[in-house]
Amino acid sequence: MTDHSTLIDADVTLADGGSLRVRGFPLDVPRSDLPERQVVELLVAALRLGPADRVRLCPGTAAAERDREVRAPSRLVDLSHVITEGMVTLPGLPGPVITPHLTRKASRAHYEAGTEFAIDRISMVGNTGTYLDSPFHRYPDRADLADLPLDAVADLPVVVVPGPPNGERGIGPDAFDGVEVAGAAVLLHTGWDRHFGTEAYGRDAPYLTGDGARALAEADARLVGIDSANIDDMRGDARPAHSVLLDAGIPVLEHLTRLDHLPRHGARLHAAAPRVRGFGTFPVRAYAVVPGVRRAP
Repeated sequence: MTDHSTLIDADVTLADGGSLRVRGFPLDVPRSDLPERQVVELLVAALRLGPADRVRLCPGTAAAERDREVRAPSRLVDLSHVITEGMVTLPGLPGPVITPHLTRKASRAHYEAGTEFAIDRISMVGNTGTYLDSPFHRYPDRADLADLPLDAVADLPVVVVPGPPNGERGIGPDAFDGVEVAGAAVLLHTGWDRHFGTEAYGRDAPYLTGDGARALAEADARLVGIDSANIDDMRGDARPAHSVLLDAGIPVLEHLTRLDHLPRHGARLHAAAPRVRGFGTFPVRAYAVVPGVRRAP
């Protein structure tokens, strides 16, 4: 547990010629008398700087303990629906079929007494449960699940955006006014997951508008997710949100749940799918890491 926090002032010279002024940056350190070199290493990691970037600490800030605090343990929030035999994710799509390949009883013939295993088989469409869309889902010449980089689906800062307001269905660009989404997983919290598994889930579901998708793409969002039946409006044939986001290389995460357990900011998302060549969509175990709150000892 880290129980020391230092407020850092530093000047950073970036390898590409740019620079940063860091003032009052809260940095957790293992002890108050940490050498300056190690403080710099922690700051480099916290700011995600490159090895060629140079950091100079301002006088008097390298190891000054400003506050002694205790951080409660982080908590994990599961954001995925459970996949079960025959479940319906969306009307019209077949549910998964789960069957044994090797039963425990049959396996006993292959192992010593008292040892047994089960090997099971699952047949399902990629759009089952909580799943991730890669650009290949929409565009045949774009990144499939095998080519999707990890930094597009794992350890992403989370921004939870509520919507839509006033009983509307569409989430437009106004929902993102004043919200910093660059490099973040933008999770649209509609509350529609309460209908998952019912006939109501696929009817009149909230969605992201095409203009809303363009606003997120232009603001460099890294991933966009929703706790609804589709990120697009399923009433028509057009799929502008999918088209815009996947064209921009932004993965889409659909059928999330429990977004009400996340803070608006501060959590980090993990939603990696298996690396399957020639496949565009696959279920994920999406979860968020929510940092513990600080409190005085």
